[in-house]
Amino acid sequence: MAFVNWLKRHFVVIAGLLTLAYLLLPNVVVTVFSFNDPKGRFNYTWQEFSTEAWKDPCGVPGLCASLSLSLQLALWATLGATLLGTMIAFALARYRFRARPAVNSLIFLPMAMPEVVMAASLLTLFLNMGARLGFWTILIAHVMFCLSFVVVAVKARVMSMDPRLEQAAQDLYAGPFQTFVRVTLPIAAPGIAAGALLAFALSFDDFIITNFNAGSTVTFPMFVWGSAQRGTPVQINVIGTAMFAVAVLLVLVSMVVGSRRNRQKA
Repeated sequence: MAFVNWLKRHFVVIAGLLTLAYLLLPNVVVTVFSFNDPKGRFNYTWQEFSTEAWKDPCGVPGLCASLSLSLQLALWATLGATLLGTMIAFALARYRFRARPAVNSLIFLPMAMPEVVMAASLLTLFLNMGARLGFWTILIAHVMFCLSFVVVAVKARVMSMDPRLEQAAQDLYAGPFQTFVRVTLPIAAPGIAAGALLAFALSFDDFIITNFNAGSTVTFPMFVWGSAQRGTPVQINVIGTAMFAVAVLLVLVSMVVGSRRNRQKA
């Protein structure tokens, strides 16, 4: 009976920990097999502990080139989607115009539409325009499908802003530019940052839309998919583990910085 009562009191915590463990299990498997020394082409069964792959993560031809290309695409797509998405979000949240309801509805279409439909549509558009498939067609496609996510994130932040803060800045003789830079932008910054991070993750991880519009260009997800057909090199696990470690480190740094700011405010 005592155990049942204890379980009831801690059920939410236990469920949260189990869910977190389930979500992190694939990352643990990837990390463990990054130290494997497979005997064959496929890195699917544990054979022997080894750090050889960590000593030469670019030992597989084309791996680091595809990784560099994916990072470049993600950075440029994030920059383009964040700039355009932020402006669109401010326009939808602050201004009234005839097409506003239609634009609000269209913004959600890329998020609700299956990726394969968008991929085929973009491919048709590029072929009809006579565009050469490659880096630029991938970049345009990534900006287009990341744009909606940025708009939603920034718009939610802008709509929650208190307009009296901007009015107070204007009452203190701040011009439109000063008001935007010193009041509006800092308040909207968390939403902009969230949209940018989401756009980067979506762009770097995308496979379906990229595969349709890449031509002969190979990004990191396409390289992983192609390698899985012939044999999965351990270096792929190394790259995945390193990226996961960097992501966790960034989250920890942001938490430390946030806690320090809260202490200073208190």
